[in-house]
Amino acid sequence: MSVKKISFIGAGNMTKAIIEGLVANGYKAEHIMASNPSRPKLDILANELNIHITQDNAEAIAFADVVIMAVKPQLMETVCKDMLSRATVDDKLVISIAAGISAKRFSEMLGGHERVVRVMPNTPSSLGQGMSGIYAPSNVTQQDAEFTAYIMDHVGKTLIVAQEDDIDTVIAAAGSSPAYFFLIAQCMQEEAIKMGLTADDARLLVQQAMLGSAQMMVANPDVSLETLRKNVTSKGGTTAEAVASLQKNNIAHILSDAMRSAVKRASQMTQEF
Repeated sequence: MSVKKISFIGAGNMTKAIIEGLVANGYKAEHIMASNPSRPKLDILANELNIHITQDNAEAIAFADVVIMAVKPQLMETVCKDMLSRATVDDKLVISIAAGISAKRFSEMLGGHERVVRVMPNTPSSLGQGMSGIYAPSNVTQQDAEFTAYIMDHVGKTLIVAQEDDIDTVIAAAGSSPAYFFLIAQCMQEEAIKMGLTADDARLLVQQAMLGSAQMMVANPDVSLETLRKNVTSKGGTTAEAVASLQKNNIAHILSDAMRSAVKRASQMTQEF
């Protein structure tokens, strides 16, 4: 993969996570720049990772071959307008990690620039365990799509989707899902406390069980999730009773409704920007 200079517009948590992953895996800090209106976050990036920093988006664009727009969706249009009044992205790959902004709308915000890619990461990227969905419109080259995946592979796994609507599914299954798991863990911890455990002990039990279960899924990619579940469900045992209770209360419907609600909201957001 050829070396390209990368600039991040915005210096929030996701920017920091991606840059940390790049640098930790050998991408040269001298090829990375971050821009942000205020200094504190930039100073942290410069001091900890030795990258270039600036408070001038135009300078960041001039530096880069690839520009990653890491700003809030509601600010994207304003930031793009100001940016393009002083710089050009004509020869650059521009990546958006903002939810709710379609590739077509993002292109419009960039004055019709068509070399754009959408990325939907999730918060475990901060630990190098992220899952990012990537959508590249048909006019974008395979090389640009692959380089986008190469960047995001530094903070976890990536999936290039064929249709833009699939990004909404990525949001439901990966982007939003850490919150589902945290909610389940919270409920389990609270119930264990009611049963007599301390908060610390209850959390240890729940988080280690979830971590171990996730690692079992990763270690057995050819075993279906249904089979993994059945393998720990002895007939007539405690797990069987617990699973039967979950199924009686229609856990499949509860999770389906949650995921479809996420997709619905993602679709609504594209109309807001």
